Amino acid sequence: MRQSSGGGVCVLAGWWVACLCLAGLLGASLYASPAVAQRMEGDRAAATGVYEAEVPVNGQTENERRSAFARALLQVLGKISGDRNASARPGFGRELRRAEEYVQTYDYRQDQSVSPTTGATRFTTMLVVRFDSDRVDEMVSALGLPIWPQPRPKPVLWLAIDDGKGPRLVGVGQSNAARSILDKAVERGYRLGLPSGTAAEQAAVGAIWRGDTATVARISARYAPPMQLLGKLYRKGSGWKADWVFVDDGRVLSRWSTENADARRAMAGGAEGAADALIRRYARRPAGSGNPGTYRVALEGVRSGDDYVRLLAHLQDLPVVRAVRPVVAGENRLVADLELTSGLPGFRRFIAARGVLVAMDARGDEGEAPADGTPPEAPAAEAGDTPADAGGDTLPVFRLR
Repeated sequence: MRQSSGGGVCVLAGWWVACLCLAGLLGASLYASPAVAQRMEGDRAAATGVYEAEVPVNGQTENERRSAFARALLQVLGKISGDRNASARPGFGRELRRAEEYVQTYDYRQDQSVSPTTGATRFTTMLVVRFDSDRVDEMVSALGLPIWPQPRPKPVLWLAIDDGKGPRLVGVGQSNAARSILDKAVERGYRLGLPSGTAAEQAAVGAIWRGDTATVARISARYAPPMQLLGKLYRKGSGWKADWVFVDDGRVLSRWSTENADARRAMAGGAEGAADALIRRYARRPAGSGNPGTYRVALEGVRSGDDYVRLLAHLQDLPVVRAVRPVVAGENRLVADLELTSGLPGFRRFIAARGVLVAMDARGDEGEAPADGTPPEAPAAEAGDTPADAGGDTLPVFRLR
């Protein structure tokens, strides 16, 4: 297939759009539907790991389940990175819409509770989802989401509550009083610990109330790690307010306040702020992640319409590819601009794992993959690892197998 200039570009673009539509139909059937989890009699479905989540649903229809899968995947991404705004990052919105493709198994659970206002019994259906950890990790790495490394610290929560009778420390023996903040921490991908509640610790409630971080740090020295979340919860008007300080090894990382008519929600805000502070300090982009941008590449081995469809289906299936724009077509070769969320390093990782495209070295040979499975280096092509508008004659070359 040859194309010189002018109207030929439009013809090629039209053909490209048609191929994209067909590739989308093909891609929709390339993954297996998730299976219902198998449980022993008496087992209760629950999300316990980083790659598991549970979300409330209004029923067990397919449409309701697909919507819930997206919410569950967002929870998992939040656990992996600690970032509650992961869905706003480039590329993740599209992957959330394809969340079903990442599901390994799912199950349902019925929760029973009592309304705090009417006292009536109510039931909530929860969808418990387990995601394929390898596929999720592949997506997170290629899209360059900062990772909050495991294992994660377990800060000590020094919480004092004044309901009008004077401030009191919440220790291990009163953990139910702090259930909302403890559960919110787990939802954000980490855990909070509580002090034992000894007499000496109870006497430190004044230091918590006045925000004396040095005194609380000394009392907390028997616990590891040297991280403390100080909080005081008190009534304000018809609702509740909580003031928080997060300390890491003697250094104040953050101060914030939360307010809500519900004391439990005001309290849960402490776990949110602590997670945000920890992410800012410890989350890092995966090693080898590139910069987002548009990169010009040469795609070889495209000899027929079937090859175009197969190539487009593959590119469409790569989360790192946001858009494909053809530039010029020649015999068995297409030059295109790829809009990538994490640059060519993420693109190379994906194609190395999928085996449809292969990176070529300076001699036109396939690079030899190292024993650890990482993509081969292409020394001469590295000069082309620059945005499409940066100039230069050398392009990274990838061949369709």
